[in-house]
Amino acid sequence: MARVTSVAVVDDDRMLRDGLRSWLGGVPDLRLVATAGTVGELLADHGRPGAPPAPPADVVLLDLVLRDGSDPVDNIRRLRRTGSRVLMISTVPDRSRIIEAIRAGADGYLTKDHDLPTLVAAVKDLAEGRGTPSMELAFACAYDDSPARPRLSPRERQILLDYASGMTLKSAARRAGITVHTAKDYLDRVKAKYQQAGRPAYTKLDLAQRVREDSLDGG
Repeated sequence: MARVTSVAVVDDDRMLRDGLRSWLGGVPDLRLVATAGTVGELLADHGRPGAPPAPPADVVLLDLVLRDGSDPVDNIRRLRRTGSRVLMISTVPDRSRIIEAIRAGADGYLTKDHDLPTLVAAVKDLAEGRGTPSMELAFACAYDDSPARPRLSPRERQILLDYASGMTLKSAARRAGITVHTAKDYLDRVKAKYQQAGRPAYTKLDLAQRVREDSLDGG
């Protein structure tokens, strides 16, 4: 039996919320469990007073800019703290805001002109722990020239991706055709570059997080 993925929507456009309810109602393995105009409204309706945070849904579709003036970064972090994955939806592919959203913890970004199959595929990917590729995200990451995004050489990037994906340093070195000592030098350079950018990465988990934030794996 296919797993049913729960979905919540936070958007101040009531027509869009109603439209998504109708759209997703026809998808057998997705279930829309809540809609709200703000993150606060969603969490208040979902939670009980004094209860610990719990995910309002497996995946929350979150409008980037809400009419209540709330900070998108804060909205993302509040939802991520509950355990939900967050798919940003917006009317425009604003490059700087896409990067900011991903670094705040958003799992993906789509503009609202995509069709239902694209949205459904993105939700399912996120629910299963995979990244959700999109033209908007790829473009933003490819042209991100902010100081917080270190410039990695092709070999540094290769060692980072292999090591952060779970390989041992020895296995990453063997795959790259270099010695373990050389691979460690590359990895140390990567860590130093992230340190200089104000985004320290001391452990393998830290490095994996940086890979996800910067969409270095193409996901």
